[in-house]
Amino acid sequence: MTKIETPPLMSIRHDRIEVRTKGKGLYEITREVQSKIDTCGVRNGTATVFVQHTSCSLIIMENADPTARRDLEEFFDRLVPEDADYFTHGSEGSDDMPSHIRMVLTRTSETVPVVDGKMQLGTWQGIFLFEHRRAPHRRKIFVTIMGE
Repeated sequence: MTKIETPPLMSIRHDRIEVRTKGKGLYEITREVQSKIDTCGVRNGTATVFVQHTSCSLIIMENADPTARRDLEEFFDRLVPEDADYFTHGSEGSDDMPSHIRMVLTRTSETVPVVDGKMQLGTWQGIFLFEHRRAPHRRKIFVTIMGE
């Protein structure tokens, strides 16, 4: 008798995270994403995290030494300064156009492998919302977890 193997069913789960920022800076969301994985039951697959805004971004960055994050923030402040005389888009303030450029230079999503129910981030890696605006915001992040 021939045994026919059936592939495991892939599960796709969607969820949201909301991050309240206090203005420009990096806000770690690694625990929140892992919590979504823990509750959905997917053991092996991928987690994709997507921010639904054009003036902030998502990055994977060192999460051990806060000076690395401060250096990144300082680098972006110098790379894309506010109040540049060549920006014409400014309807929402002098930090609006620089925030859009910073978002384009980084990412709006990150995908991380999940093995045995845990994200396979490196030892010093974390997932961060990178807020590019000075004012506080409520940022909506969409999480898709796929696997078995």
